[in-house]
Amino acid sequence: MPTQAESVIESDLIAGVWVVTPLIHGDDRGRFVETYRREWIPGAREMIQTNRSDKSAGALVGLHYHLHQADYWYVVAGKMRVVLHDLRAGGPTDGATQTIDLDAREHKGVYIPPGVAHGFSALTDLTMTYLVDGYYNPADELGVAWDCPDVAADWGVAEPVMSERDRTNPRRADIPEGARPRWPMRT
Repeated sequence: MPTQAESVIESDLIAGVWVVTPLIHGDDRGRFVETYRREWIPGAREMIQTNRSDKSAGALVGLHYHLHQADYWYVVAGKMRVVLHDLRAGGPTDGATQTIDLDAREHKGVYIPPGVAHGFSALTDLTMTYLVDGYYNPADELGVAWDCPDVAADWGVAEPVMSERDRTNPRRADIPEGARPRWPMRT
């Protein structure tokens, strides 16, 4: 089995975010792609659960964040726009926003550390898998408004289809005391 990715690059906008381009192995039978290895991400904990999400074009999810959980997202089919916003007070990239388009044809994944708000819009119908390094904990399911002017994200969809939860998350300035991550994150 391969142990190397084609590239693993830390974001130059948000500390601790990594974009992975895995190697693709194929022949007449099809292809094999190793989408994630813990050793590719410095300091990453073991991912203990994998989830699948299927979304229709125009769906928007987020922004969500965790104080204790990291995520790794990989698109299996379709295309999505990932929006990341660093909420870690006192960190070197606090307040930075980054968008990354993930397309199944490009085979890229993104590692999102605790304290970085994350969401996505479905630019096409899509299927994604995401790994997490912690089991579901409702106390660690936090959010910030998708349309917060401090985030200023271009989601790439004109009329997003969203959950009520995501429509009612607070703006960054209104995140309650104690719910705002602080740098450095300790998990």
